Amino acid sequence: MKTKKIIILTLIIVVFGLVNVYSSSHIWAYYKYGDSLFYIKRQAIFACLGLIAMYMTSQIDYHFYKEHYKKIIGGCFLLLILVLIPGLGVVRGGSRSWFNFGFFALQPSELFKIGMIIYAAVYIEDNYYRMNRLKYSFRLLVVMGLGFLLIMLQPDFGSGVVMACSIVVMLIVSPFPFIYFIILGCFAIVGIIFMILSAPYRMERILSFLDPFQDPLGSGFQAIQSLYAIGPGGLLGAGFDNSIQKHFYLPEPQTDFIFAIIAEEYGFIGGVALIGVYLTLFKTVLKISQNVRDLFGSLLMIGIISMIGIQTLINLGVVVGLFPVTGVTLPLISYGGTSLTITLMSIGILINISKSANNML
Repeated sequence: MKTKKIIILTLIIVVFGLVNVYSSSHIWAYYKYGDSLFYIKRQAIFACLGLIAMYMTSQIDYHFYKEHYKKIIGGCFLLLILVLIPGLGVVRGGSRSWFNFGFFALQPSELFKIGMIIYAAVYIEDNYYRMNRLKYSFRLLVVMGLGFLLIMLQPDFGSGVVMACSIVVMLIVSPFPFIYFIILGCFAIVGIIFMILSAPYRMERILSFLDPFQDPLGSGFQAIQSLYAIGPGGLLGAGFDNSIQKHFYLPEPQTDFIFAIIAEEYGFIGGVALIGVYLTLFKTVLKISQNVRDLFGSLLMIGIISMIGIQTLINLGVVVGLFPVTGVTLPLISYGGTSLTITLMSIGILINISKSANNML
């Protein structure tokens, strides 16, 4: 029953996402490409591919990933390195994060997040009772740190943070000592300060986060326009396809700021309802993870749902002005073929693990 609940909740979010990709993008799509259906057609294709991928991974025994975890993490690292090579990696939005295959583009950092979670699940299971000793937990942290560094070289701070936070959640449910989290937190703060100071655009984002109105036509523009969308939405919203901000006020509204358009058209109630569906999905998966027959499967579920949950939290936080702009998309909702397909593929893994947990009940 809980497996079906995961599927139903996922389909609700995907369908709602398709509807709102169309609503938020058709004006911009017609202006840019002369085809108001440009974005929704592509998103629908990737939704179908993603659902096929979800079905396929739901049929693969999740222990397959444990058997081949070295190949998986090795391949993910190779892709992260290759994408940095000019001529192979394509620059989009200032980041060399993509392989361009014509009709679609592949973002290796999305694959690496899954690969790193699989690696962490295997490593923590194999060393569970030794994770309280630094020499055993250090290896996992080094692998995570190398991946984070390669992602930052693109640079893609948002994906790096989502990946790192997912692994931290997995460490929380292990015997990893609390003092180590404090030390890691200190290193993270120093690293973030260094990254902010080393890249002027990051400092601009921080300053615009603190006071977006100090540069309303520059670094603070998106944050301000997002708030201008959410505010008029009120309780019930302006109604489907009645957003004002998507009329060339909020740039690329179908991507990481799509929730602002949702809040404008469906209001506070619509936004809360969507968040409620996400929370129900997260709660369902976490409950199932407690009944999985082995530690690897449980950790894999926790890691994947943490990844989706953290990405959702960051995106919503950015849209409502609680976090600086990161470029992190809203899972299963925002326009983006790689993100949608890989997220659905990862949910397929959750479904497969859920089946084994249900068989144990």
